[in-house]
Amino acid sequence: MDNDPKHTSKVVAKWLKDNKVKVLEWPSQSPDLNPIENLWAELKKHVRARRPTNLTQLHQLCQEEWAKIHPTYCGKLVEGYLKRFTQVKQFKGNAIKY
Repeated sequence: MDNDPKHTSKVVAKWLKDNKVKVLEWPSQSPDLNPIENLWAELKKHVRARRPTNLTQLHQLCQEEWAKIHPTYCGKLVEGYLKRFTQVKQFKGNAIKY
């Protein structure tokens, strides 16, 4: 529920309203706070650096780079959530300044 129109379903919005489900106000342009999105970005960066030239190679490199991601990295993404959330709130949904 990021309020981006292309991610908004009228049917779901109506159901949430009808069932009195409270949703957080969320600016549509806020940086993504989902840890898996940050993990995907890291994977893409490493795969892109290896410059795959075909689909088979892309698949192989994705598997290799995925296997290299240490579980502690995933833990750090989750642990840093509160800090990123606070920054997004502070910057009113605009990009976080690193």
